[in-house]
Amino acid sequence: MRYRTRAGRLRTGPLALIAAAATAAGVMPFVAPVANAAVACTVNYQVTNQWPGGFGASVNIRNQGDAVNNWRLTWTFANGQRVQQGWNGTFSQSGSVVTVTGPSWSPNLGANAQVSLGFNGQWTGSNNAPTDFAINGTRCTGPNTAPSVTLNSPTAGQTFQTGQAIPLAATASDSDGTVAKVDFLSDGVVVATDTSSPYSATWSGASVGEHAITARATDDKGGVTNSSIAGIRVLAGQAIQVNPPSLSVRQGSTATFGVSLATAPTSSVAVAVARSGGSTDLTASPTTLTFTTANWATKQNVTVTSAANGGELGTATFTASSTGITPATVEVKEISGSASNFEQAFLDQYAKIHDPASGYFRTFSDGLKVPYHSIETLMVEAPDHGHQTTSEAFSYYLWLEASYARITEDWSSFKKSWASMEKYIIPSTADQPTNNRYDPSKPATYAPEHPRMDQYPSQLDSNVPVGRDPIAAELKSAYGSDDIYGMHWLIDVDNTYGFGRCGDESDAAPAYINTYQRGSSESVWETIPQPSCDTFAHGGPNGFLDLFTKDAQYAKQWKYTNAPDADARAVQVALLAQEWATEQGKGSEIAAEVGKAAKMGDYLRYAMFDKYFKKIGNCNSTSCPGGTGKDSAHYLMSWYYAWGGATDTSAGWAWRIGDGASHQGYQNPLAAYALSQVPALKPKSATGQQDWATSMTRQLELLQWLQAADGGIAGGVTNSWEGQYAAPPSGTPTFYGMYYDAHPVWRDPPSNRWFGFQAWQMERTAALYEMTGNAAAKKILDKWVPWAIANTTVGTNGTFQIPSDLEWTGAPDTWNATNPGTNANLRVRVLNHSQDVGIAASYAKTLLNYAAESGNAQARTVGEGLLNALLAHQDDKGIAVPETRTDYNRFDDVYNTSNREGPYVPSGWTGTMPNGDQIRQGVSFVDIRSMFKQDPDWPKVQAYLDGGPAPTFTYHRFWAQAEIATAFQLHVELFG
Repeated sequence: MRYRTRAGRLRTGPLALIAAAATAAGVMPFVAPVANAAVACTVNYQVTNQWPGGFGASVNIRNQGDAVNNWRLTWTFANGQRVQQGWNGTFSQSGSVVTVTGPSWSPNLGANAQVSLGFNGQWTGSNNAPTDFAINGTRCTGPNTAPSVTLNSPTAGQTFQTGQAIPLAATASDSDGTVAKVDFLSDGVVVATDTSSPYSATWSGASVGEHAITARATDDKGGVTNSSIAGIRVLAGQAIQVNPPSLSVRQGSTATFGVSLATAPTSSVAVAVARSGGSTDLTASPTTLTFTTANWATKQNVTVTSAANGGELGTATFTASSTGITPATVEVKEISGSASNFEQAFLDQYAKIHDPASGYFRTFSDGLKVPYHSIETLMVEAPDHGHQTTSEAFSYYLWLEASYARITEDWSSFKKSWASMEKYIIPSTADQPTNNRYDPSKPATYAPEHPRMDQYPSQLDSNVPVGRDPIAAELKSAYGSDDIYGMHWLIDVDNTYGFGRCGDESDAAPAYINTYQRGSSESVWETIPQPSCDTFAHGGPNGFLDLFTKDAQYAKQWKYTNAPDADARAVQVALLAQEWATEQGKGSEIAAEVGKAAKMGDYLRYAMFDKYFKKIGNCNSTSCPGGTGKDSAHYLMSWYYAWGGATDTSAGWAWRIGDGASHQGYQNPLAAYALSQVPALKPKSATGQQDWATSMTRQLELLQWLQAADGGIAGGVTNSWEGQYAAPPSGTPTFYGMYYDAHPVWRDPPSNRWFGFQAWQMERTAALYEMTGNAAAKKILDKWVPWAIANTTVGTNGTFQIPSDLEWTGAPDTWNATNPGTNANLRVRVLNHSQDVGIAASYAKTLLNYAAESGNAQARTVGEGLLNALLAHQDDKGIAVPETRTDYNRFDDVYNTSNREGPYVPSGWTGTMPNGDQIRQGVSFVDIRSMFKQDPDWPKVQAYLDGGPAPTFTYHRFWAQAEIATAFQLHVELFG
């Protein structure tokens, strides 16, 4: 899984074996007794398969009214069909009328509860679906289109005083009925309700602190939709705001911060700005600011001046105050007057990222922060919404905080970033509850991957041999747990989709989710979002499982997918942190986090194994044998590893898989070095250290094997051609018996087309070279760096161009470790260029690391030129450039057999998203993500879909902003 700055930017590899999971505990609230229960229900009836004279069907019932005791479902067949066998209920039939009563173990149907039935039947002539479903005599409806709702007040970032009446307002409508009510929620709790338009209320009971406000519309059929979240602050009284709250200034220079009021005053307010403590070498002006009822929210700048006296570096606190108003403080720190522009740039960038007004993080009640993928919400590129986030973002969060500690010697924020990662994106024991039922001798059941989505669901096949998992037992022995200690790749930070923590429909956030699952042609525009814990609460009768795999029956289950390059980056950061903290005499402060990085690296070895633990090499049919030990290890960083199991803790199964496909962009020989050669990062398992030593050598060999005659690094290698152990084209070159693949794992867009994968990977190789002088790394860089520089331009006033799309021809020579070929026929061509600010920073890191060790002056000049060019694109939230998104014309793509460009839904399959969006044949990307139509930026996209120009956005991606900041810090580290 990884990113692109255009269509299909990030992808996870397709998992032909799907499993999903949830554990959910519910508390039944007290409900006053009523004379008669109000019954409201929706039924989805689906013929799942059909043959001459017979058929199978599923019936999904959702109770949208009061709780129903001893439920009874009836319907009438129109064509003389007969039920032969049913399950999850007691079936009887009289003439054409079928009656199903609740099973003895579940006779009641709670409010908003759901039950899935199934049966096999007979038919002749026609097999039309019934239309008169009823629960206890009350008619049910068919699929319901959920209402739409937009929160108009409050707006994101607003500030209020405690006791102040906070205005709540929303607009809501329903295309196939009426809106019954709109609830207003604060942090998931209803604080007001309105049943008629215009929907509005006031809320005066807000406690001091930050609150997440949403509007929730319910229609007359029970359909529910949540609006997007507006984060607000409630203060104890009128308050002064400063931006940013911390500031660094070079000795002898100046820096500025802004001052404003939090809420509107009733009359003009004079604010005094004065140093309230610290060094007298730091002064501020002006010392008085005046805010009126008109300009109270407009920031007025205060300039802090550092005396050019060459004295000891100092700190000071400046306080902005006014009588009867809560003051605000700014912490100012002097840095050396000889400090480079890049040290100042890092500190400025860090302050912008952490400024609450910027919006990069959601802060939870425990004080921990989770980074969003981007500040902006209307964002589609792999996370299919800006307020999702990835394991990659967390790895950059760690790097940002380690770099800050390198300069300030304060490791508290680094420790908090690791704590946030551990709590919010590494599944807890409760999130992966049945690992203790995992059998390493039978790790998973085979299901083939397919090159086209319309070949899904994929048939599970227990007759295909799989190998043994050789590391499960030693991991359990080392850590005393059955849990996997690795990050899931994607979470919905605000629970925008509404799946809940584990598919439980709660307002819990963040929520574990997934998107990609279906083969190499599935771009982001063709995905169907699903919960990582599939409890059948959403989707169809079998949740989302039967979109992906075909089985005799389906069980509620959980599943997680790991992006190995993100976990490897976390290990890489831990290596840097351990080195820096030790130099500062503070190694003991982060020893626990470094130890956990070693543990994460131990589990990351699952990315070294074939998907089904088959033997590595010359595997070109499903009959190739399973491995019995480490003969199933390719020792590379594959596209993913995954694990899952039953939600039912009494069920006897769980599974784990690796992946036979490895992309050059995922390799991290520096992490392999850390885990094999640095004592503080030595894994506890019996063979972990040796595996990583082998991996380091193997990864560097792979990069050498994939290096084109021009210098670029080609795609990768697979042990399972097309994900189904097929025979590759004749003459396909091999690497330790695995097959060359120009674009491993996915083709839409081609996975090694984007230059970003070159820069990301080579940064790690260059860092290894800078740290250790590794000769194999140097040999690769000596060829890659001149090629990259030859295709780069850096001008004046912020102009720069770096490679963007690449075209590959030819193939490498078959690998011979003792006598490697020259790859004379493997060539790469740069098709176009871009100003991708995040990748420019990654690329600059590569050049600077290479220059520091080799002394190459040109590499340093170009690397510094890129960093200086980035500084010309600053705004108040970071560093960004406008992007024109021509790919947004795919919002309304619909899948058909000629273009295959929209979400594919098999014939007859129907289901619902948590907000009521219908999933069926003919839906588009936005049809199952209708929340985008409520986004403030949607009119720009709609105008484009209506024939206007392609919309332009200036995106602030968290990973890119952190990459830029850490590139500035790297320059300080390497060159002072």
